[in-house]
Amino acid sequence: MLYQRTLQKEIEKRLFKGKVIVVYGARRVGKTTLMNQILKKYPEGKYLNCDLLQYKSALETTNSELLHDFIGNTKLLILDEAQNIRDIGKVLKIIIDNFPDIQVIATGSSSFELSNKLSEPLTGRSRFFQLYPYSLEELYQKYNLIELDARLNNILRFGLYPEVFDQPEEESIEELLNIASTYLYKDILQLDSIKRADLILKLLKALALQLGNEISYSEIARLIGENVHTIKRYIAILEQAFVIFRLPSFSQNLRKELGKRNKIYFYDIGIGNAIIMNFNSLENRNDVGGLWENFCIVERIKHNQNHRKYKNYYFWRTYSQKEIDYIEESNGKLSAFEFKWVTSKSIKAPKEFISAYPESSFKVIDNKSYIDFITGR
Repeated sequence: MLYQRTLQKEIEKRLFKGKVIVVYGARRVGKTTLMNQILKKYPEGKYLNCDLLQYKSALETTNSELLHDFIGNTKLLILDEAQNIRDIGKVLKIIIDNFPDIQVIATGSSSFELSNKLSEPLTGRSRFFQLYPYSLEELYQKYNLIELDARLNNILRFGLYPEVFDQPEEESIEELLNIASTYLYKDILQLDSIKRADLILKLLKALALQLGNEISYSEIARLIGENVHTIKRYIAILEQAFVIFRLPSFSQNLRKELGKRNKIYFYDIGIGNAIIMNFNSLENRNDVGGLWENFCIVERIKHNQNHRKYKNYYFWRTYSQKEIDYIEESNGKLSAFEFKWVTSKSIKAPKEFISAYPESSFKVIDNKSYIDFITGR
């Protein structure tokens, strides 16, 4: 089944306003499907897969007449996997400068490549969106809360990639392993500076086994036998490839707060499980707390990003090990959240946090109260 992607409405609201629309996202999250859904509303539109040599060659020119001959009279031009076009930023600048009636949407699975090629030529002329795997909010179109609850165990095992969700277990595992072993590294290994697929896998395994814990770069470096500089560089690249993301520690320089520390989560927890080859049911796992924390945080980020709600994200911890899993900062206000798969007793915010930030809010999110948090209600 196709689900209406929340991002579609946000993109369509910004069409034909003189900006290039850029849609980032990992491979297999549904960028091409989303583009085809948008294209249905514009029969005069044109879709070009820039992985194909004939389109790549035709677009790799700064000659406006040649570009016009190739583009034709289309009003909506979709360039899928646009990072494959040499000097794509310059090409797009020529198109919007010379053909202002044409709306261009460029998609890319490599943010580090596409952003580097676009940033300077398209300064002030672009709008950026990130497409994630399905969000629970999007599934809410078809399933009610009872039905989502029934699928929650499997979501925490297999994640929410479009071709994985709600498939039989055997097919879900096979598809995830395919994504994790092939598509996940396709963009990363094309970089000249990245030569070691074995190091990427070791690093991802180490991160997947530490969900919910603070990351020590030096400890990971010792664990997998590599230097800290290389570990930091690979983590940054994995972020830019939409595999993982960092959550920094929150601190306003109070003496007891930790500063400059990070936690790392996966954009899709099914990928994390595929990397460590653990698809066991939750009752047979000892990392449910980390899975639940990862799931809640990434679903909240999906909601905020899909609805263009701009917030800062953190965790909080003191040297005496008082902690809060997740904090959102918006317009000077702090909203704090603690994630518990099951809540058996009342949990309150640490006194140190309330004392330091008395205007903040605090909520516990468990498997009975998650839906409002995830859908922003």
